[in-house]
Amino acid sequence: MSVLPIRAYGDPVLKKKAEAVTPEHPDLKELIDDMWETMYKASGLGLAAPQVGKSLRIFVIDASPFGEEEPRLAGFKKVFLNAQILEEKGKTWSFNEGCLSFPGMREDISRPPQIRIRYQDENFNEYEEEYSGLAARIIQHEYDHIEGTLMVDRMMPLKRTLLRRKLSNISKGLVDVDYKMKFPLKKK
Repeated sequence: MSVLPIRAYGDPVLKKKAEAVTPEHPDLKELIDDMWETMYKASGLGLAAPQVGKSLRIFVIDASPFGEEEPRLAGFKKVFLNAQILEEKGKTWSFNEGCLSFPGMREDISRPPQIRIRYQDENFNEYEEEYSGLAARIIQHEYDHIEGTLMVDRMMPLKRTLLRRKLSNISKGLVDVDYKMKFPLKKK
């Protein structure tokens, strides 16, 4: 297993809608293992393939750090392939989110509290499940990555304007980070 560099805000792969993954995909198991390793090294709760430069519909989640707050999240660790959110419902609620592609940045993001999702696991077994609360939120955040949607896309335009310098500094690598990253505008 190896730790992959996480792509920072501004990298074009983060804005692309990711491609479906098939059982024939070369080195799929290795990529998933590397994604777990990368996520844990960066102290993340989730990681999507576009964040490591692969435009594939894959994300991994380990929500067990929230197990004390929401007991059903203890041991909640899953691989999602080719996910499709079928329904989002409920009154949107705001929560302070972070993202490994935006080091040092946390912002309040509003999302519906319940989702129904269809996905495949790492063995291509298909599931259709419902999630709510923090599990739904973490899934929605990672799902956004495979759809080419970023945290800043969920913010009000004024908020994005106020964060312009911070976002520019992230793209240039002018940010403290303790995990491996690739910055699109970093000067050599």
